[in-house]
Amino acid sequence: MGIFRRLKFWYTADRIGPDIPLTHWMLHFKAMMRFLCTHRFDNFGEQSEFRPYAFAVACSNIRIGSRVVIRPGSFLITEPKDCGTGITIEDDVLMGNNVHIYTANHNFDRIDIPIIDQGHYQSRGVVLKKGCWIGANSVILPGVTIGQNCVVGAGSVVTKSFSNNCVVAGNPARMIRSIPSTTNKPEIKETAESAVISCAVLQAHSRA
Repeated sequence: MGIFRRLKFWYTADRIGPDIPLTHWMLHFKAMMRFLCTHRFDNFGEQSEFRPYAFAVACSNIRIGSRVVIRPGSFLITEPKDCGTGITIEDDVLMGNNVHIYTANHNFDRIDIPIIDQGHYQSRGVVLKKGCWIGANSVILPGVTIGQNCVVGAGSVVTKSFSNNCVVAGNPARMIRSIPSTTNKPEIKETAESAVISCAVLQAHSRA
């Protein structure tokens, strides 16, 4: 590839990362980072950041909500809009370093053809719901939805979707426990207090 063709590719490529040096430098300056990201991504919310040394491929099919930080070493890799449903990261999602998100995977159904020549399965979108937390070094695979306020433990490989308010971890990730809502806490407290009162009443009766 000639120098002018390469420069044109770097300038027009639907991607961001260290492999696109013509625009990567902009990520080191907040105003320039926001200018680049608001023009590249389908949506880039207020107070969000895309840090240097993170990668995004097919930015026009990636939606990032408000107050989201894409940290160094992270990969957001999807297909162009006409090939798949893309990646959606809702508001207030917390992500550690080196989080990988993919919406397509290699075909590997045939043993008579090298995997590199088998193409890809159909793209399936990934959604990270509002307020979830994805631990460092986690991998989110095609078709996964992470529920609201869900926590994904560091180093997890998430192969299926999880509902709201739960903690998941492992390879493959499985649910560890649910996160109780704040509306349930007063009920638990009230039940404990009732048990103490009942115990006191029984003791009083036993002494009578």
